[in-house]
Amino acid sequence: MKIKEFLKSMFLVDPSNSYDFTLGDDSLYESDIQQSTNVPRKSANDEKEEAYESAGEEKKIFPSLDVNLEYVQVKYNTMINSDIVVREFLVTARNKQYRAFLLFIDGMVDTNLINNYVLKPLMLKNSANSFDGNQDHVISEAVTNNITVRKVKKFDIVEYITNSLFPQNDVKKKTDFSDIFAGVNSGNCALFIDTLTIAFDIDVKGFKQRSIDTPNNEVVIRGPQEAFVESIRTNTSLIRRIVNSENLIIENISIGKISKTNCAVCYLSNIANNDLVAEVKYRLNNLSVDSLLSSGQLEQLIEETNKYSVPQILATERPDKATKYLFEGRVIVLVNGNPYCLIMPATLIDFVSSPEDTNLKFQFANFLKFLRLLALFITLLLPGLYIAITNFHQELIPTELLFSLIASRENVPFPIIFEILTMEISFELIREAGLRVPSPLGSTIGIVGALVLGQAAVSASIVSPILIIIVAITGIASFAIPDFAFGFHIRIYRFIFILFGYVAGFLGIGIGGFVYLCILCNLKSFGVPYLVPFAPVTNSREGNSYYISPIWKREKRPDFLNAKKENSQKHISMEWKYRKE
Repeated sequence: MKIKEFLKSMFLVDPSNSYDFTLGDDSLYESDIQQSTNVPRKSANDEKEEAYESAGEEKKIFPSLDVNLEYVQVKYNTMINSDIVVREFLVTARNKQYRAFLLFIDGMVDTNLINNYVLKPLMLKNSANSFDGNQDHVISEAVTNNITVRKVKKFDIVEYITNSLFPQNDVKKKTDFSDIFAGVNSGNCALFIDTLTIAFDIDVKGFKQRSIDTPNNEVVIRGPQEAFVESIRTNTSLIRRIVNSENLIIENISIGKISKTNCAVCYLSNIANNDLVAEVKYRLNNLSVDSLLSSGQLEQLIEETNKYSVPQILATERPDKATKYLFEGRVIVLVNGNPYCLIMPATLIDFVSSPEDTNLKFQFANFLKFLRLLALFITLLLPGLYIAITNFHQELIPTELLFSLIASRENVPFPIIFEILTMEISFELIREAGLRVPSPLGSTIGIVGALVLGQAAVSASIVSPILIIIVAITGIASFAIPDFAFGFHIRIYRFIFILFGYVAGFLGIGIGGFVYLCILCNLKSFGVPYLVPFAPVTNSREGNSYYISPIWKREKRPDFLNAKKENSQKHISMEWKYRKE
């Protein structure tokens, strides 16, 4: 009995001794009321916000500075937040002083800009704000029939501060708190002045950001060595610098109820199809999410279907690649805080193309395209074909090779499906481990995993030597696929074809290939069929096929985009060589 009681005291919990942590009797009483009435408890800040909302002015700026100050302190929790700065001071204008305060976030602004170009012109007396008199401002003067006509404008403190006291290059007048808070959260400062129902949004950004660097994942030899960064304005400037046209339109769209992530929709107004631009903006404007952190999340939110792993929007970190598609008539979207842009619409050809194709002669580029297409089929089908031939179609193997295969698998106790799945999964683990460990150890893990473990598995008769060759060729071919997302998709579907080959041989692979092609044919990217120009077959144009033609023959833009300008160059582009008669 003593042993039984001892075990109960050690391993059993007595519910009568359990308790809930509370902050006092009052909160316990309120929690009981909340559970009984099923009404959430409101905090003091929520009650203050509801008071403002009940007045119907929850978003508009109040004429009283004290009310604005209290509203700002409630919204930003200035008693708790250590980086929210509220600077109260007196504005000097025409020898009169007005109460005011600045709102900004420490660490996101340039304090020198605030001190020298905001506070000093407003606080200190100078020639702009200290003259006497009540004279009005003459804004125009004209002489007609020896009669001088003058237009005089009454003194306005808002325009006076904007035009005479602010030396900043970007000052905006806002009437809503939501607009002011959006600017402050992005690195601006807000100026509130007593008796005014507007506030000034002043650009004083000064947070640290990464400088432009070389691309990490899309490396080329002869192309530019610049990549996008996390700052959306830096990325738009990179595109502006390459496009160099006034027809480039960059529209800002805010996504996320809480994060309000700034996104930029870029297109050429004289080339891009208006319906395509409208469709992209419609999808972006109709996203009801709390936050948006990356372009990868945005891609999943606006693509046609998520049933399959097939990527339907092209992502790139290279400005030159993005501008190439802009000139074709496509639309790109930049997300603030992410060094990748989204290109839409995208077809299968785009995911197998490389930025290097633009910089090489068409013979070299087409040779590389052939290698990539071969790598695509090897990655997708080679393990499945190997298991289908060894299990069902041994007559296709030469006799000497068949005897060698049988001899190599004589001491292996496992079925071939177990061998190939083990090695494929091991290769994927090695690849993932090489990406996650520090850079100096990445290559070491790859060498150890590929050589030591592979040789040890063969020596221990766990797998056959020919299988190591098959897995190695498949893994190397997967690295030749330029797009990371499409390569990931092919790696996943490789396992499906392995199962089809193991179950039914060539018949299973044939059925799987037919279903896979039906899936691809059914996909669309912003209204464009995924396998265009092959399914459906479109007009044969130089810029609308997998293999590229010489650069002087690329006269047409892809017809599936229905661009406003069909031709990208004249029929005779090298006029120095072929002069017009």
